[in-house]
Amino acid sequence: MLPELHSVLNLLEGGFSQLRVLVIGDIILDRYIMGEVDRISPEAPVPVLRHVRRYERPGGAANVAMNLAGLGCQTFLAGFWGADTEQAELAALLQNANLTSFSPTPIDTLCVISSSVPTISKTRIVGRNQQLLRLDIESVDQYLAGESSQLLDSVLNLIPKVHAVILSDYAKGALTTGLCEAVIRTARSVGVLVLADPKTPDFSKYSGATTVCPNLAELCAATGVSANRIDALLAAGHALLIEHDFQFLTVTMSEKGITVLSRPDKALPNGSVYRSPARAREVFDVSGAGDTVIATLAAALAGGLHIQTAVELANLAAGIVVAKVGTGPVSGHELIAALTPSSGVIAGEKILDRERALLRVAEWRAANETIVFTNGCFDLLHVGHITLLEDCRRFGSKLVLGLNTDASISRLKGPSRPIVGENERARVMAALAAVDAVVLFEEDTPLELIELLKPNVLVKGGDYTIDTVVGHEEVLANGGRVEIVPTVGGFSTSNLVQKLTKPRLEAAPIHAMPILSPVNETQETQ
Repeated sequence: MLPELHSVLNLLEGGFSQLRVLVIGDIILDRYIMGEVDRISPEAPVPVLRHVRRYERPGGAANVAMNLAGLGCQTFLAGFWGADTEQAELAALLQNANLTSFSPTPIDTLCVISSSVPTISKTRIVGRNQQLLRLDIESVDQYLAGESSQLLDSVLNLIPKVHAVILSDYAKGALTTGLCEAVIRTARSVGVLVLADPKTPDFSKYSGATTVCPNLAELCAATGVSANRIDALLAAGHALLIEHDFQFLTVTMSEKGITVLSRPDKALPNGSVYRSPARAREVFDVSGAGDTVIATLAAALAGGLHIQTAVELANLAAGIVVAKVGTGPVSGHELIAALTPSSGVIAGEKILDRERALLRVAEWRAANETIVFTNGCFDLLHVGHITLLEDCRRFGSKLVLGLNTDASISRLKGPSRPIVGENERARVMAALAAVDAVVLFEEDTPLELIELLKPNVLVKGGDYTIDTVVGHEEVLANGGRVEIVPTVGGFSTSNLVQKLTKPRLEAAPIHAMPILSPVNETQETQ
């Protein structure tokens, strides 16, 4: 289980929206031309691609910004683009980047300088998910001195107002040594994190950064040590971080996961090496995985998470994006869905107030989960309750349980009920693998909760008909459905209370109680 899960979920469910992150680097437009290949050209021994679709996505530093926006951060992008159609396409993509996140604010591009150099673009020709060719369009001309000075002034003015800075270096000319040094010096003076993604073997331009995030090949190039000699390579990485005054080094190692190198007195309290194994997942495209890692790492560290937690979250995010075709950012709802399987979340993380329940359900829905809702008192848990919940899971992938509060139960069933208090009942229900979220409601019926959460499926047990289930009109109006499941005969909280209060000799032995025989008797969960 991910360390600091409660803090992670709080960040993903709105906390990231309070963070401001600046991304400086090479801004690229990624184009994809997708098609089918079923023959070889008669003109030359090359495959013929039959065009199916084409799309564009922000790349380079712009993809880092998209990942931050997907997490909900207030994101500022700085770099260069030209006055061309590629710039217009990029601007439109960035403008719409954050509209489905918790912070519906477009990526701020006020620090992107309009340059005489054309916008960089990469066009990938893909047939049946296999990249056949990549066409890069970029100028060999350097950015004008006035343009570089304008970029530097704009980012230095912004650094004191942000929580973290990312240097996204694709070696296209935006991140000069002078700019990197000035950014790191200014950020350190005001206590702002700096993370660098290198594309050159000389890490000296990033000296003083919080962390540098090379991949395995980049660390090999920087140290001169082969990837076949992992121990020697990591030792050389340790020497690099000390030489360049990094707090730690974050190395992405493909199928080997992510390794963090640190001095024992710095980022890692229990040692100098921390390894986060790769998340098992089918890999379609590793493009942009490094962008996702550094964006997630920056957001997590700025949000106050420990380095181990931040790395685990970044590793999880990378596993999500490599399962996608083409450059694509991670989103908060994808991480929440990955972090909240019912079997892997402690009970306390499933008990939600209405605001968090609404956010959690929205993220599940965005991840294409089917939301099921049922409700009841669940005063003394018995096999009838368990059967109902197991039936609920047959209708969808996420089950939200509406639980009557103590006051609500007392009004419905009298002053002697409930027997078990609401906090204890919520904890018990949340501990069940079938349940993904528990939400207490004070009203006599769950109608307000159903109207708020808008479940896809509403489930009730007993001799109800669809027309008599509270909330059926609202669910059906939203395109959902109502399911009635049979109850388990002989089991109810009232029956259990009667057995417990009878004289001992009159009580029926537990093994003689009827089991799993569906009848029309109404199960007591209201």
